[in-house]
Amino acid sequence: MIVRTKKYQLSTKKYIGFALAGVLKQQWWVSLIYVTICGGYLLIPNLWWIIGGTIALTLYVLFWLIQFAGVTQLEQSKFLFEKLSYELSSQQLLIKLNAKQGMPMKWEQIKRASLKKDAFLLFVSKAQMIHLPYRIFNSDNEVKFFETILRRKGYIK
Repeated sequence: MIVRTKKYQLSTKKYIGFALAGVLKQQWWVSLIYVTICGGYLLIPNLWWIIGGTIALTLYVLFWLIQFAGVTQLEQSKFLFEKLSYELSSQQLLIKLNAKQGMPMKWEQIKRASLKKDAFLLFVSKAQMIHLPYRIFNSDNEVKFFETILRRKGYIK
């Protein structure tokens, strides 16, 4: 069975939010470094431990925020923010710009996936993702079918 979706355009603001949340979730261990730096206050009581740790954490988040904001401006990434439709099957995902132009993507290219309350989020890399809101599917059965594909492929539990 092939699921054909309606056209959908991912906004740059949503992209930056999803990408930043994805990186912070994937690199959770950075918070341990922050807590360790702030814990230096217990050894040598000085407020600079907390200020320095907070500055370092802010710079880290700002670095990723700038990276993802920059991706939205690149010419190579413009296709991510155009109106696209998708054909989803158990063999591949077909990303279609129009009826004649499309790009097949094998399931092996998907690194991980997450299930949101109103969408599927497929990560191809840190900077590339496919956001599939439930509203672009034609029926609830198609949403359930795609969720079943993701479960069989081992992307969601």
